[in-house]
Amino acid sequence: MSLRGKAAAIGIAEMRPFKDMAGLTPLAIMARMARAAIADAGIEPREVDGLLCGVPVGDTGMIYPGSVAEYLGLKVRYLDVVDIGGASGAGMMWRAAAAIDGGMCHTVLCLAGDTFGRVDGSRWPTISLTREFEAPYGPAAANTGYALIAQRHMHQYGTTSEQLAKIAVDQRTNALRNPNALFGDRPITINDVLSSPLIVDPLHLLEIVKPCTGGAAFIVTSKERARRATNPPVWLLGAGEYCRHANITYAHDITTSPITVTAKAAFDMAGLSPDTMQFVQPYDCYTITVCITLEDAGFCAKGQGGPFVAEHDLTYSGDLPCNTHGGQLSFGQPGLAGGMTHVVEGIRQLMGRCGDRQVADAEFGFINGNGGIMSEQCSLVLGRES
Repeated sequence: MSLRGKAAAIGIAEMRPFKDMAGLTPLAIMARMARAAIADAGIEPREVDGLLCGVPVGDTGMIYPGSVAEYLGLKVRYLDVVDIGGASGAGMMWRAAAAIDGGMCHTVLCLAGDTFGRVDGSRWPTISLTREFEAPYGPAAANTGYALIAQRHMHQYGTTSEQLAKIAVDQRTNALRNPNALFGDRPITINDVLSSPLIVDPLHLLEIVKPCTGGAAFIVTSKERARRATNPPVWLLGAGEYCRHANITYAHDITTSPITVTAKAAFDMAGLSPDTMQFVQPYDCYTITVCITLEDAGFCAKGQGGPFVAEHDLTYSGDLPCNTHGGQLSFGQPGLAGGMTHVVEGIRQLMGRCGDRQVADAEFGFINGNGGIMSEQCSLVLGRES
């Protein structure tokens, strides 16, 4: 089965992040994003007959899609939760296309939003394997797992802190052209990154995302409706998803990710290859995540991610534009909507709506979503033509 050209994105929305809750609830944010995405697509709310949403961190998630649909006043024929961590945004894209191709619905609203901060002490779930078998031994949330990956990559392949810092620097350059970026007001240098506090060796503060409040959404519709849309349609050409562990403790090789499977599946479905992409939007919770994604997706040889990012210009005007919105490192990470911002930016680039950071002649783009500690993965290939 192939989803190539079966559906396209026609509308987007994105909220400027805040460092605190800003008096908002996740549901209120989702309502704002839904309204904006529907308006951007130039359609009426009644035309939305499918809903995919993420569950805010710490929420029980019981009948969540139904609650969201009720709150938004939508009547949908297809609805579901997508909960694969930071890969949720990318995962929504192909699920929406599959539902449309299967005749379940015509137009799907894909939605995520979250807040950062505590109203009471019950934000986090009380039951999980991580809390029972990992947390008692002192890991500093995801920081520890990604630091282990970075340390091993450095030992195994000779990757340096300077090379990883270059990723953060180039993405900050992109953020300077994005008026919505949380950290879009100050350029940084490699020395700035390496001089920032060491959080978990070898990862510095400026190599780690900033959790924040925000939201994002996009609309996916059928081929027939896409051709009548207000905005230029952006087609899903390929998709792949794979998960082989939840906790890094059970990963067979911590420097090789499931992206080797998902990217190949996406490129094979699209009939394209890494060298045909005009930009990449890889999930970037940490700089090492970008490095390994580029390797495992085939943009460079395994173990050569460090030299590759050092030798290539990853800015919007470079030879491999990477996370042109600034990535989560400089844009911000509003919960599951953090992963969705990569999808929205990919759509925006292919619609030609990125203004000062527009990639010239963008025809195809690669997007990757990452859940957990390099565990759940979803890769997408998007294009202007089906």
